[in-house]
Amino acid sequence: MLIRPRFRAFFGSLCLSDSAKMAYMEPTFDVVWPKSPLGTQARRPAPRLDTLHGKRIGFAWDYLFRGDELFPVLAKELRTRFDGVEIVNYDVFGNLHGPREHELVAQLPAGLARHRVDAVVSGNGC
Repeated sequence: MLIRPRFRAFFGSLCLSDSAKMAYMEPTFDVVWPKSPLGTQARRPAPRLDTLHGKRIGFAWDYLFRGDELFPVLAKELRTRFDGVEIVNYDVFGNLHGPREHELVAQLPAGLARHRVDAVVSGNGC
């Protein structure tokens, strides 16, 4: 994509030399909206759980930003607030970023079912 500068100047009745006019000109740029068309269809979210008491919570992470600090704190807080909560840690599902990303993400639904996960906390970002 080529971005070309255009110049706009308003001089009114000023008598300026060509070089002086150039000094007052500010560039403007043609730009393209960076948002692409949707690549997937919207889906209805799963129904919310009525409680987290006695539920199994899975953590999924892309190993990029501080999940190793966040998830232990979150697990402790969930166990404090909700009796019988079980945590399936992110390392069970693998690094959801990198060379095996597509394979691991494709395997995620089966892995969540295999570990009987009721809800997921996803620590995956852009």
